[in-house]
Amino acid sequence: MTAEHPAPASSTATTAAATTGNQVASLFLRREQPARELAQQAEAVAAACHKMAIRFHQGGKLVVFGTGGPSTDAQHVAVEFVHPVIVGKRALPAISLTSDIATVTGIAARSGMAAIFAHQLRYLATPADIALGISADGNCASVLSGLLTARELGLLTVALVGGDGGAIASSPAVDHLLVTRSTDPRVVKEMHVTSYHVLWELVHVFFEQPGVLGPAVVA
Repeated sequence: MTAEHPAPASSTATTAAATTGNQVASLFLRREQPARELAQQAEAVAAACHKMAIRFHQGGKLVVFGTGGPSTDAQHVAVEFVHPVIVGKRALPAISLTSDIATVTGIAARSGMAAIFAHQLRYLATPADIALGISADGNCASVLSGLLTARELGLLTVALVGGDGGAIASSPAVDHLLVTRSTDPRVVKEMHVTSYHVLWELVHVFFEQPGVLGPAVVA
């Protein structure tokens, strides 16, 4: 065969292409239902953002935490609020409890992993603050302990969880819950990133329309 008359594609190549196409379609399909379910939680998202905006307006800060992959999400959330990437959006106070490795490992060594966030909350948080806990399966003991401590201290509590929601979803310590119902940690991660970007954006929407926060808040 010459360059002017290339050989036709083989049946093997055609089959491989079809298989790859099916795999790609399957990967997107796996994400379709969790994304739809997240959209169906719009009312819950709006309620959480409204309460968060009120806390921020009253001088509170956002305290975020999670272990493993969600530990980097916690840092991501904090920087989004403190240093918005969208020019013109106001910065809001936020800290991640996963950033200080010396503190985290020190607490873990002395008191165990379950205490790493609860201990920090007792000394860094105030009742006016917001606690946001992130867990891929809803069963992270340190995140649950942190949310329980936050509730005891009077913080507004918000949880992003995956799977069936786990122990965190059934805990009375959570004021606002968003669940990504997937057992695939990659899908959960993607939906959590979307969730906290929406939280960030809608909090700012409430700030741009201060009348919706209520007369007692903006007076």
